[in-house]
Amino acid sequence: ASMTLTWTALFRGGPLLGLAVLTARLRPTISTHETLLSILGNDVFGKGSPLYVVLMASTAAILCLSANTSFADFPRLSSVVARDGFLPHQLAHRGDRLAFSNGIIAVAAGAAALLWIFAGKLDALIPLFAVGLFTAFTLSQIGMVRHHLRRREPRWRIGVVINTTGATATSAVLIVVLVSKFTAGAWIPAIVIPAIVAACKTIKHHYERIDKDLALAPGAHLSTVRNFVVVPVSKVDRNVLNALAYAKALHPDHLVAVTVEDQDDNLDDLRHQWTALHLDIPLRVVPSPYRGITKPILDYLDTLDHQRTDDVITVIIPEVVVHRWWEQLLHNQTALILKSRLLFRPNTIVISIPTQTD
Repeated sequence: ASMTLTWTALFRGGPLLGLAVLTARLRPTISTHETLLSILGNDVFGKGSPLYVVLMASTAAILCLSANTSFADFPRLSSVVARDGFLPHQLAHRGDRLAFSNGIIAVAAGAAALLWIFAGKLDALIPLFAVGLFTAFTLSQIGMVRHHLRRREPRWRIGVVINTTGATATSAVLIVVLVSKFTAGAWIPAIVIPAIVAACKTIKHHYERIDKDLALAPGAHLSTVRNFVVVPVSKVDRNVLNALAYAKALHPDHLVAVTVEDQDDNLDDLRHQWTALHLDIPLRVVPSPYRGITKPILDYLDTLDHQRTDDVITVIIPEVVVHRWWEQLLHNQTALILKSRLLFRPNTIVISIPTQTD
């Protein structure tokens, strides 16, 4: 790694020094419509010459390789940070192609958002790039100084001098870019970077709090669960019978079917079907003064919680599954709404029993 960094510094530093000398000699006029490299290439090789074409083509190839570096390394870096708990855990896992797919999607979405917000204007994007780049350089150099001071390995004083010089140079450039380009967009990373750090710390705190809440207390053991199963029904059909059969297969301590009273005279038909099928499951009717569905069921579950404080309530929801997405729009979303409201209810387990249609 040290040899790689040394050769990289030589390959980058040499051309950069030559470009600086050439710029100082030719003193080109800066243009917003043409890059500095293109202006220098025209002066040295002549516009449209083969060497000018080679220069521009190689520059484009290097820029493509540089852009690909973000897609190759950001997902890998984000996976390491995610494993440490400072980013969502989804970024730590590889996809089915053995790549960090979520990280690739994240950097692609971020790049697309920047291009859309700034309309692809390089003049607006360069200050963002410069601030982020030299912030990273400065922090890495400061980190190396701290590393040398803490480890005190052989020749550590030389490392401190080199990295202190680097930190001073990059921080000076960072300050110059921030001051000179602040109103041109440099203020954005100056705000966004601290916000990202704060967000990472918040994510870390969230994971620590969750781990603390889920940690086993001393003397923890497997407890005995008393299961009270509730099956919401609106009519008797194959979908409901499948849910009731599954509920009985759980051998719960208590099993009850619940229906919401409506004003459409469906309750008498439901009771008649229930009796005709000789179902040995009690049917409870809960009132609905405002013709709602989910609220009366939630109120009934609250009543059970007060009456049976030691029981776990399991709600088994019959659900019809259709084959085409647009067919789903033709059905009401009562099951989905009920599941979403029960998901955050304590002491409640939600089970969906899907019935596929032909």
